[in-house]
Amino acid sequence: MAPAATPPTAAGRARARTLLFFSGVLFGLSALLARIATRGPDGMTGGQTTFARFVVGLLAVTAIFVVRPGTLRPTNYKLLAARGLFGGLAALLYFQAIALIPAGEATLLNNTFPIFAVILSFFILRERPTIHLAIALVIASIGVYLVLGGGQVSFSLGTGELLAIGSAVFGGAAVTAIRALRATHNAPTIFLAFTLGSLLVSSPAALQPWPAGPLPWVAAGAVGLVAFLAQLLMTEAYGALSVAEAALWQQLTPIASFAWALSIGETLTGWTTVGVLLGIAGVIYGSAFGHRPRPDAPPELREAAAGITSEEP
Repeated sequence: MAPAATPPTAAGRARARTLLFFSGVLFGLSALLARIATRGPDGMTGGQTTFARFVVGLLAVTAIFVVRPGTLRPTNYKLLAARGLFGGLAALLYFQAIALIPAGEATLLNNTFPIFAVILSFFILRERPTIHLAIALVIASIGVYLVLGGGQVSFSLGTGELLAIGSAVFGGAAVTAIRALRATHNAPTIFLAFTLGSLLVSSPAALQPWPAGPLPWVAAGAVGLVAFLAQLLMTEAYGALSVAEAALWQQLTPIASFAWALSIGETLTGWTTVGVLLGIAGVIYGSAFGHRPRPDAPPELREAAAGITSEEP
C-alpha cells in the first residue's frame, strides 16, 4: 500500500515542471516522427502508427516490470480502466480527426482539453484554479493558436471538428484520472492501463495492409519509444501539480511539435514567433501561481489534490 499523501514541496513542484517541459519536447518529437511514418503513399495510416506506438510502449513498460519486480502495483482497477479507455479514445479520435480535417485545425481543437480537465478536476478532485492560472491558460492557448495556425485557421463544425473536440473531452477526462491515480499509483502502472486501453481501441487498424518499406517501421518504432518516455514523465509530474497547472504546461507540446517540424522544412512566420512567445509567457505566468483544493473536499480527495511522495520509480 502506498504511504499517506503529503503536500508537494516547492522542490517537488519545480521537479514536476521540469518533467513536463521535457515531456512536451519529447511529445513534439513524437509528432514529427509520426509525420514521417505516415508520409507518402507508402507510409502507415494514422491508426497503424498509433497501434505500433502502443505495441512498443507495452514492450517498454513490461521491461520495467521485469527489471524492477514490484513496480506493477494496481489497486484501483476501475480508475485505471477509466484512464485506459479515456486515453485510448482521445488518441483514436484525434487521429481520425486528422484524416478528415487539416492537422493544424485538429491539433488546435484537441488542445482545448485543459478546459475540460479543469472543469472535471473542480467537480471530481475539488481543485479550484486561481484567476491567474485561468488567465495564463488563455494566454498560452492564444499562443498555441498562433503557432499552429499562423493567425489564419478558420473553423466549421463538421464531422472532423466534432471528432477533434471529442478527443479533447476524453483527453481532459484522461488527465483528470491520472491526477487522481497518482495519489496511490506509480507512473509505469498508470501507463500500462493507458497502453492496454489504446491497443484495444486502435486494434482494428492492425488488420489493414501494412507498408513494406523500412522507413515507416523505423519511424513508428521511434514514435513508440519517444512517446513512452514522454508519457512517463508527464504521468510522474501529475503527482505534484494540479490538473490546471499541469495542463497549462502541456500547452508547450504543440509549440515543441512545430519547433521540431522546422527540421523538415516548415517555415517560421511572424505570427508563429509571437505565438511561441505568448505560449512561453503564459506557462511562466501560470506556474508562478498555484491552486487550492476546495475547503469542503473530503480528506482523501484533498490528499489526491496535494500530490504524493516520490517513492515510486
